[in-house]
Amino acid sequence: MQGFTQGFGHWLTSPWRRSAVAALAGALPVLAFPAPALWWWAYLALVPWILLARSAPTGRRAAYDGWSGGFGFMLAMHHWLLPSLHVFTLVIAALLGALWAPWGWLVRRFLAADAMPSRGRVAAALLVLPSAWLAVELVRSWQGLGGPWGMLGASQWQVQPALRLASVGGVWLLSLLVVAVNVAAAVLIALPASRLPALAGLVATAATASAAWVWAPRPDVDGQARIAVVQPGVIDGPDRRFDREEQLTRRLVGQDVDLIVWGESSVGYDLAERPDLADRLARLSRATGADILVNVDARRSDRPGIYKSSILVGPDGPTGDRYDKMRLVPFGEYIPARSLLGWATSVGKAAGEDRRRGAGQVVMDVAPGLRIGPMVCFETAFPDMSRHLAEDGSDVLVAQSSTSTFQHSWAPAEHASLGALRAAETGRPFVHSTLTGVSAVYDASGRRIGSWLGTEASTTAVYDVPLADGVTPYVRYGDWPVHLALLTLVALGLTEGSRAVRLRRTRPAPLGPPARTAHESPARPGR
Repeated sequence: MQGFTQGFGHWLTSPWRRSAVAALAGALPVLAFPAPALWWWAYLALVPWILLARSAPTGRRAAYDGWSGGFGFMLAMHHWLLPSLHVFTLVIAALLGALWAPWGWLVRRFLAADAMPSRGRVAAALLVLPSAWLAVELVRSWQGLGGPWGMLGASQWQVQPALRLASVGGVWLLSLLVVAVNVAAAVLIALPASRLPALAGLVATAATASAAWVWAPRPDVDGQARIAVVQPGVIDGPDRRFDREEQLTRRLVGQDVDLIVWGESSVGYDLAERPDLADRLARLSRATGADILVNVDARRSDRPGIYKSSILVGPDGPTGDRYDKMRLVPFGEYIPARSLLGWATSVGKAAGEDRRRGAGQVVMDVAPGLRIGPMVCFETAFPDMSRHLAEDGSDVLVAQSSTSTFQHSWAPAEHASLGALRAAETGRPFVHSTLTGVSAVYDASGRRIGSWLGTEASTTAVYDVPLADGVTPYVRYGDWPVHLALLTLVALGLTEGSRAVRLRRTRPAPLGPPARTAHESPARPGR
């Protein structure tokens, strides 16, 4: 075994081979997400990457290991974009992967294989490395960098104890604890002498999860709403799609529903310019006895540009409640720095024209005692958006989505899974309605209600959604795990800085006089 390890270490002396192994190690956590959904794998998936970075001969090489692993993680997490963006997917993965370079450097700094880290340093690693990972997730969560798709904590969407933790600290807390477990596992494997702080870290993580399970407030159910989802399936052309959605909606007559939700881009024309479509929707509302939330993807008649808008239609037509999508998909709905990156349209299916952004979030009154907070597409990946809607009084979070371009990939299932986290974080039920699947509904604890509507379904489904009251700690206190992580990194920077100053001040003075320069020499050679 020792000979194999030495031989493998020698094989890794090639920078290119080492980078390839790092990229492969970085891709491993993706197996914890849907569709594989091996949630338990998340607690071990980072170990190979950590062990590789700690074995780096220099800090610079460890940073490259972090970068290469980040490239592998981003590429694997967004592999379904390859048919649309082609080579540009690799460019995006390389750029975003660089965010993990400091994390790789910190792994070696605290767990270096060429030294014997003290127990104190190992204990510090259990705080610093998860905090640094969370800082990476914070930076890449900026919408301009693609948003928080694939946050490590999101892999725990079907684990009830984890969802209880999400109600306390959001997906951020889950990421923090998952990385801490991985660091502890790597220490147990590679540093037998430091097992005590690693075991202490695991016990602390288990104790935190248990405390949250026992003490976190549970949503109080105080009513019920019948909400229908209309999923037409893959249909080309806005007219044919509207016809199919109308046909499916008529099946809901007599089912006593409170709200009907169509998917993203379910209407391809501005309703002000197509009163015939608005009239057909109003007739559907009268026939079913429910308001209909549609999503218009069209150029607006009252202002310039194309918007994606959630519009509520009642028995008398559009009610006036409208939400314009705020956070757009980079390259899919707009191109960042189009003058510089506009060439992406020539190598893939990037947006030919930028969509326009909405000005703010909206809460809509649907029926007596029922208020909904709409979101569109990948806005469900942003925990702050659902939190703000809960703060503003939403009873139900409603997402309209379409992943028709990525039907035969892992994207639809992963997108649907995000609703469980947003529900648990806010203590509000979540309805995820799509054009082409996967559609899903969750209660206020993040438990799935009924069955998913898969990507092959063209149908309607009615869900009895329990309404909940109360405020979760995450809604009340916000992203406190992020603040804790940033404070940890600031404390690290101050500690390292003060240590460097002390070392400089205590460095012994030279024993002899300094060497004289040629200009100081009284007699230069040759003179």
